[in-house]
Parts: sequence; structure tokens; C-alpha cells
Amino acid sequence: LLEKYNEIGYRDAVIVADSVVRSKDDSTRVDVYITVDEGNKYFFRDITWVGNTKYSSEDLSKRLRIQKGDPYNKGLLEKNLNYDPTGTDIYSLYTDDGYLFFRVMPTEIKVENDSIDIEMRVYEGKQARIGKVNISGNTITNDYVIRRELRTYPGDLFSRDAVYRSLREIQQLGYFDPEKIVPDIRPNPESGTVDIDYQLVEKSSSQFDLSGGISGRYVIFQAGISLNNFSAQKFFNK
Repeated sequence: LLEKYNEIGYRDAVIVADSVVRSKDDSTRVDVYITVDEGNKYFFRDITWVGNTKYSSEDLSKRLRIQKGDPYNKGLLEKNLNYDPTGTDIYSLYTDDGYLFFRVMPTEIKVENDSIDIEMRVYEGKQARIGKVNISGNTITNDYVIRRELRTYPGDLFSRDAVYRSLREIQQLGYFDPEKIVPDIRPNPESGTVDIDYQLVEKSSSQFDLSGGISGRYVIFQAGISLNNFSAQKFFNK
């Protein structure tokens, strides 16, 4: 409820009282009473940037997509800064270019009447390069089958988009549970590198074939198992 208020400018909204009582009309139901103090409605005024050198303040403001005079919206601010599913947020802009250690802290520097001035304090850090790329959880599928689908290579600048592309390619193989493919990203700020471990859970992709026929007085059955992602080389190299 408070998040909804924050989305339309009421950043100071609070719940001052609430109660749950049995309904007088129906003993199987309850009535919920909530008292809200909405407070004042606020608007964004000046948004400034400090600490940014890679991208200009003008470019960052365009990507933030918040205009002076827009109603204060904490959720939208966080989304456009740190996580937009479309990859158009500012964090994606930096991390797709290797700035894995990038951080930005929005700080209210002035609240006047119904207006809020915000200073975006940026820490860019240095670009991170990919160190080790590991694969785990594949007990049947050979490593090379997976590695040829990856878009993250040792020595390359880290890119969040490249990680997402790698995940999509692995999912399209059809050998692994798509909901359990997890990229474990382990940054090392001291060396400026990042190791990536693609954690996988294989799903059954085997097929059982049964066929039959009649020859003279005999009934003939033939059965076979096909392991779609089976690697004989991996089996015999154990």
C-alpha cells in the first residue's frame, strides 16, 4: 500500500493504525480497517550527477527518463537506476561496458515545499575483465557442448548482456532445467577480474523407443534408448 503511495508522489505516507475484526454480517469473514496519513505530494525538481566521467550528465539524465516536475516515484527511480527488465537502466549501461563495480547513490539534498532536489553520487570503479569461466552440474553433457554456446570468454570485458545471452543459448539446448540455470558471478575488486560459474541442473532428455512386428509364428519386439545429450567420450574418459 505504501509503495503504491510512493509511486504517485506521497513519499511520506504512513499507516498510523490498522485492525482486523470479525464481520458482523458473516462469521466466516473479517473486516480490515486501515488508517493512512498520506502526507504531502512531492515532485522531482533538480537532478544532478557527480562522480561520472564515462558518460555525461546529459546522457545519464536521458537514460534515467525522469523529468523535472514529474511526481516523486521511488520505485521508478530505483528501476531506471538499477534494474529494468528491458536492460535500459543505468546500471546495465555501465556493466555492459565492464564497469561491474559501478554504484550510484541517489541522495536528497534539498526538500522545499513540494519539490525534491536529488544528487546522483556515482562511483564508476574500473572495468572488470573475465577471469575463469566454469561449468558445473553437467553430469551427462560434455563441457564443450555448453562452452560453444557461451558469450563470455576469459580476458573479455565483463558484460551483463553477454551473460544473459549465454543463459538464453544454454536454455535453447534443451538439456537443462531453464529455471535452475544460475550464473554465479564472483567479482574480485583487488585484481579487477570476475569469475563466472554457470551452475546447471540437467533434465532427462532420453527417449525410449518401442517397436514390434510379426514374423511367422513369432512376435518380435525391439526396444532402444536414445540419450540425446550423451557423450561417449566423457563416459570412457572417466
